[in-house]
Formats: sequence, structure tokens, C-alpha cells
Amino acid sequence: MRASAASLRRLADGLTVGRALLGLPLILALSGGQAALAWWLLLLGGLSDWADGLLARRAGGGSEWGARLDPLTDKILIAAPLLWLAAQPAWPQQLPLWAVWLLLARELLISGWRSGASGGGPASLAGKAKTVLQFTSLLLLLWPPGWTLTPWPLAPALHQLGFWLFWPSLLLALSSARGYLRQG
Repeated sequence: MRASAASLRRLADGLTVGRALLGLPLILALSGGQAALAWWLLLLGGLSDWADGLLARRAGGGSEWGARLDPLTDKILIAAPLLWLAAQPAWPQQLPLWAVWLLLARELLISGWRSGASGGGPASLAGKAKTVLQFTSLLLLLWPPGWTLTPWPLAPALHQLGFWLFWPSLLLALSSARGYLRQG
């Protein structure tokens, strides 16, 4: 039996709300030294972002409520590890606080713009690429130091790669913000 468009939209909206709720356990796991749990929560959040978008597309478009809430939940989920990484000098790769501030300021600015845009201001291709790059960067930066997949320690290389991927994600964030603001 095929699900109705309305039920697909409700499921997509439920995933969006669930992703918003993941921010608190994520930051608590990080601050409690539970790097593996934090990593899995972030991965779950990224997968739920993909899944709710897929469900909304299958429904022929998401709800207006979901279109407005989805980008905010991404910000909540991404802000938690960004702030934690900026405040952790002992973590293998600390992010500069000024760069995190710049990224979060951009996110608030665009969220404000979207709140006034019709239909929630759909994400641009650059905005979607920025989100994927941010999630990837954060997953690499938060790779638990004790996890290995090879005979040699993998975490330092992944942390370094995540650090270097953060910078193009910041540039994409700033350039996509310029594109959004030009529309409005």
C-alpha cells in the first residue's frame, strides 16, 4: 500500500522535530566525554535531514511548516558541535571561535530572511552543498580518537581532513548567504 502525500509530509515533519531534539543530547554527550555517542547522534541527525527531504519530495513537496522548521533544526544540530569544538583546546582540532561566530551569524541572518520569505525560502544548491559539507566536516572532526579502521591511527588524519573541509563549508555559507540576500 502506498502512503498518502499527507502522511509522508507528517513523517517528514516528525523527522525534522526529532532532529531539533538531537541537539541537546549531542552537546551533553560531547561535554560528558561520550565522543562515540555524539558522533552517532550527529550521523543520525544528518541522515534524518536527508530522509525528511526525500519524504517531502515523494509527497510532491513538504509542508510550509516543515519548510520553515527544517533549516532551523539543521542550525540547532550543527551549532552544538561547532560551539563545543570552538571551546575545546584539548580536542585534536579546535575550531577558531571567530569562524564559528561568523558561521552562526550567517545562519541567524539567513533564518531571519527565510522567516519572511514565501514558502520558507527554499534552500539554494550552494546552501544544500554547504550543509552536506558542514555535516561531513563535523563528522570527521568529531571522529572519536580511539576508533580505528586500519592498523594505524586513523583519527588524526580524519580530524585534520575535517578541519580543512570546515573552511570551504564556511566559504560556501558566506557565498550562499549573499545569493539569498540578493533574492530578497
